Amino acid sequence: MPEAKFDFTLTRRRFLEGLAATGVLSSLATPVPAQEDDSKPARTKHPIRIGQIGVGHAHATKLSVYRESRDYEVVGVVEPNEELRRAAEKRPAYRGVRWMTQAELLSTPGLQAVLVETEIRDLLNTADACLAAGKHIHLDKPPGHSLPQFEQLLSSAARQDLLVQLGYMWRYHPAVLLLREFLNNGWLGEVFEVTAVIGKRCTPEERTRFAEFPGGIMFEIGCHMLDLAISVLGAPDKVISLRQQLSKEDHLTDHVVTLLHYPRAIADVRINALEVDGGPQRRFVVYGTEGTFHIQPMDGAQARLTLQQPRGKYSRGMQSLTFPKFTRYVADAADMAQIIRGEKAPSFSREHDLAVQRTLLLAGQATPG
Repeated sequence: MPEAKFDFTLTRRRFLEGLAATGVLSSLATPVPAQEDDSKPARTKHPIRIGQIGVGHAHATKLSVYRESRDYEVVGVVEPNEELRRAAEKRPAYRGVRWMTQAELLSTPGLQAVLVETEIRDLLNTADACLAAGKHIHLDKPPGHSLPQFEQLLSSAARQDLLVQLGYMWRYHPAVLLLREFLNNGWLGEVFEVTAVIGKRCTPEERTRFAEFPGGIMFEIGCHMLDLAISVLGAPDKVISLRQQLSKEDHLTDHVVTLLHYPRAIADVRINALEVDGGPQRRFVVYGTEGTFHIQPMDGAQARLTLQQPRGKYSRGMQSLTFPKFTRYVADAADMAQIIRGEKAPSFSREHDLAVQRTLLLAGQATPG
């Protein structure tokens, strides 16, 4: 498999060719013309045979993206827990799927890839089994709580020339892609600060589940923001984490501020499990000496750009950018298909994924305040 390198040209082209039906187009934030019902391109290649192991992960219903994609044929789903399986059978994402054992799935003729969507505690062991069977994997986040096992997993994949794609949900957001293009062009100048905020009002059941791992709410949802921050600034030289347990009804660390220190920059990542209607407040802001790029809300269709001087088609001063509606994981699936077919290199390196996981685990080691 070629060395990982983010290719914006291929990503933009893939959006234009394969994602028109969802409106995820143009990393240049231009309006999208209305699409006809047959806007998806005709399938010209054999679909990639893929299956899913587990329905216990919070994002496991992403299976619907692969079922709707022309790039994939979903051959079956594995869930040994009868309670989880019965609950999943009632959801549209699993309607009509073939249920099978893990051994049956991994021995399915022509199977090339597996979505690993178990509960977090089982992610790495399941991923190990998939790699041992010679399959590419999409591994949901965060990838377990053992850094040595995760390192071994990535090394095993590299030896076999297999893909491990992580399920961080905003890697392919068109605003994030445009931000990366600005950074590659140097249009924001020297980045000196990143601010990331994500909060949600967790249910009692979610709080119990999230309390299982060190770091609490940072481990569960903060990983998405750490992934973005490290994609901008790289691995930090120091991680400082302030943690609080504000609710006395359980043991979840529910309020966390983590600072990533760099020689000439600081990233401020704030996470909570208490915020009422936190979705609209989720944001990712990059401050540079020549401009600021502000994405808010994270699943929305807009961003705000402020520039010290004109850059390309963008003018000096503050301006609003609009994007088509973003649907999570559609672009992840499209990118994975290209990588498996050998049409492009992986978009994220082993070093990046390790840096995110190492930072995430360090963020959970501080003593709660």
